[in-house]
Amino acid sequence: MIAIQNVTKSYNKGKVRAVDDLDLVVREGEIFGFLGPNGAGKTTTIKMIVGLLRPDGGTITVNGFDTAKEPLKCKAITTYVPDYPAVYERLTGLEYLNFIGDVYGVPRSQRLERIDKWLEIFELKQAVTNPIQSYSHGMKQKIVLTAAILPAPEVMILDEPMVGLDPRAAHHLKEYMRDHCDRGKTLFFSTHIMEVAEKLCDRIGIIAKGKLIACGTMEELKKLDREAGPSLESIFLELTEA
Repeated sequence: MIAIQNVTKSYNKGKVRAVDDLDLVVREGEIFGFLGPNGAGKTTTIKMIVGLLRPDGGTITVNGFDTAKEPLKCKAITTYVPDYPAVYERLTGLEYLNFIGDVYGVPRSQRLERIDKWLEIFELKQAVTNPIQSYSHGMKQKIVLTAAILPAPEVMILDEPMVGLDPRAAHHLKEYMRDHCDRGKTLFFSTHIMEVAEKLCDRIGIIAKGKLIACGTMEELKKLDREAGPSLESIFLELTEA
């Protein structure tokens, strides 16, 4: 579970408030979609959840651990995929995956099984011994996703995870996301792909100008603006209209 309480974050000496008094709870066992226009505060919120940024105010807890007071406990149960693949590019794909396995203490037998499975799914077996700097953007995204899946985390935080994936890889990732949460774990992800969020998410939060302006299931979101239309895209456009 992720609990965000009264969280704020400003830039430029307080002149720009990226996240404004945000309150949000992501429950165990649910896929939570986080939507918003560019600059709405999505990535800033995600970076605060994973500990890359400190909030100016408020608290964030992950499965009961305070991200400010118990950062290592939070990181030990969480994996994160940023909006652009962040990897050690001079390592080979296999070296990078083993490095992540070492960091999270994944036993060798489980590590080999999971790596083999996802290299097969993502069609990376032929490239895994090559330096990551030789990979395409899509291949880098796949190796980072494999690394995020490898520790079998309690909580997954994904920022635009579908970007760069081919349709087959995206299909397998969506299946994994559903299975992850069906096992009682938590998944929080941002996306600009409305169809994915509408079909996949248990609940959806919409942020604009740093404030959460809507949150709920698709049925609950439809009730917020009956004139917006039945699709998530039409609801999103209506609610975020300047």
